[in-house]
Amino acid sequence: MSQSTRIETFGVEQIPDNQRGATPIDLFRLIFGGANTFATAVLGSFPVLFGLSFQAGVWAIILGVAVGAVILAPMGLFGALNGTNNAVSSGAHFGVHGRIVGSFLSLLTAVAFFSLSVWSSGDALVGGAKRLIGLPESNLTLGLAYGLFAVLVLVVCIYGFRFMLWVNKIAVWASSLLFLLGLFAFAGPFDADYAGAVSLEQPGFWAAFIGAALLAMSNPVSFGAFLGDWSRYIPRHTPKRRIMLAVLAAQAGTLIPFLFGLCTATLVASQAPQYIEANNYVGGLLAISPTWFFLPVCLIAVIGGMSTGTTALYGTGLDMSSLFPRLMSRAGATLLIGVAAIAFIFIGRFAFNLVQSVSTFAVLIVTCTSPWMVIMILGLIVRRGFYHADDLQVFTRGERGGRYWFQHGWNWRGLGAWIPSAAVGLCFVNLPGQFVGPLGELAGGIDVSLPITLSMAAVLYLALLHLFPEPASVYGPAGPRWIRLKSNAAPALSDAGIA
Repeated sequence: MSQSTRIETFGVEQIPDNQRGATPIDLFRLIFGGANTFATAVLGSFPVLFGLSFQAGVWAIILGVAVGAVILAPMGLFGALNGTNNAVSSGAHFGVHGRIVGSFLSLLTAVAFFSLSVWSSGDALVGGAKRLIGLPESNLTLGLAYGLFAVLVLVVCIYGFRFMLWVNKIAVWASSLLFLLGLFAFAGPFDADYAGAVSLEQPGFWAAFIGAALLAMSNPVSFGAFLGDWSRYIPRHTPKRRIMLAVLAAQAGTLIPFLFGLCTATLVASQAPQYIEANNYVGGLLAISPTWFFLPVCLIAVIGGMSTGTTALYGTGLDMSSLFPRLMSRAGATLLIGVAAIAFIFIGRFAFNLVQSVSTFAVLIVTCTSPWMVIMILGLIVRRGFYHADDLQVFTRGERGGRYWFQHGWNWRGLGAWIPSAAVGLCFVNLPGQFVGPLGELAGGIDVSLPITLSMAAVLYLALLHLFPEPASVYGPAGPRWIRLKSNAAPALSDAGIA
């Protein structure tokens, strides 16, 4: 049996050094494969849905992806440093009990993006098959498409990291080539001078531009909780710059599906504007596509649905097993969450029509995840990248104490920065027609939730570290960066159970 088809047995415990054979290139494949899908192309269509011109849309996407990638890149370091996922690593800054914040954030993010991936890919597959071979577009055919994707994704995730890596090796090249083929298919009627509905001189321009940039930024930010799931297989002494460059390169690669979505959305707006008015980009794309491109559309749907779904659901199972380590293995937790997510997909799509609501939910989750990421990154910098990986596993082993015990397993410096930052960020969210927070209109209709929550988390966390210094035991020989040192010993470990 090859390594790719052997079921992975590791959970969130520290991966032994002799089992870490992954490279930054593997990390690149997993990130890029997970984002090189129709779901990202749909995000690329939003500048047109917001009324922007093609040129303004390009700049909004580039700005959003670039800023999001810079924030995301350091999140790939924790897995290599500690040999575990990012939620467990967050125990160094939130406490070994407070790390459950990261676990639930990644759980909710994964279910939301897994559902969106299955819905968008299933709709594209059935819509393409309808025009290609006359397959009727009914609840039955849609249900079969959703079920096919969901079960295939679940099987890949149960087998684990190596099988996922093999799937994404194929997905990276296949999806990229198909998207580039799509750009060729639409090159003739494409007009780079598409003006949009909102010009620079109009008052609504900046609200639309910033809204489109923030949606593009949400794509890289959504990976923040999951990078450790994959980078934990990278040897700990791998140069940090190589890991971060792999993350940055993967996000740069997502410009392929982003620009595919933007370019084709301008054509839908020109040739079939009723679809743009109905916010139905996928339907509009199928309506204007040449017949020969339907098969590539179906292939993009299948490959993209597989790669995005696996990167989301794998992290979900890993996190759930870390919360209940004595009850569930990684494979068992993945199966349980996968079945629950499949039920959610069918109920949400056919009983309640929650697709738009889940899109909103995903944005709100990202608003809560981004300040958590800022605290993690600042903590990494303050600690000079120094961690006691074994002490991070206290929760998993059912022990007490260790360097990250703080106050009964909670570090109120990290939690005290995250809770108000996430709450205020949610108040400033402005998604017209979907969700507008109580402070969402203060910036003239511009969604400033992410800049506010990111800056607030940074200021609060550094202030709390300065006012309430952490014990000296959490730092390495060089001591902390930027803040004063407090000399306290770490509580001794105990196997009496978690309080």
